[in-house]
Amino acid sequence: MCKNIFAIIGSASRHSANLQLVNSIADLCAGEFSVNIFDRLSELPHFSPELSIECTPEIIVQFRQYIQDADGVLICTPEYVFSIPSGLKNAIEWCVSTTVFSGKPTGLITASAHGVKAHEELKLIMKTIEASFIEGTTLLIQGIKGKIDKSGNLSNGKTRNDIQDFVVAFKGLIESA
Repeated sequence: MCKNIFAIIGSASRHSANLQLVNSIADLCAGEFSVNIFDRLSELPHFSPELSIECTPEIIVQFRQYIQDADGVLICTPEYVFSIPSGLKNAIEWCVSTTVFSGKPTGLITASAHGVKAHEELKLIMKTIEASFIEGTTLLIQGIKGKIDKSGNLSNGKTRNDIQDFVVAFKGLIESA
């Protein structure tokens, strides 16, 4: 049975390596995963605690609903100044007052030049909001731009193998939920 995956792209760039990576994962998993890619973080309003519970903007209601309805959530992000991008942090903050991430099978990929600090931060944030992930559903890909060719295909054998292992673990986490 095809699992519904909501993929959040953390990059602010329209042609990011993270988007290319998620497209590669979607191609690799065709038939197993139906991937709905959300790459519009810049369209989300700035987080407002007052609007988080009442009078919530429609785009935030939709964003939360995508998470709620998904069998699993995949977050793929670069590192900006040793942290996750502000747009991704903003999107997650809109979900804190809800339970949409609680127990939700989640895959976390940080694909960047370095990425270590952002990856640690992303795991801490997602653990705090009770997303369900295991070590096998987290992946740090350093030097991502050198591992994707101009057509957006993975050109690095080790990265391809790491992605395949990640997908197997993610699928297992979703099936056990």
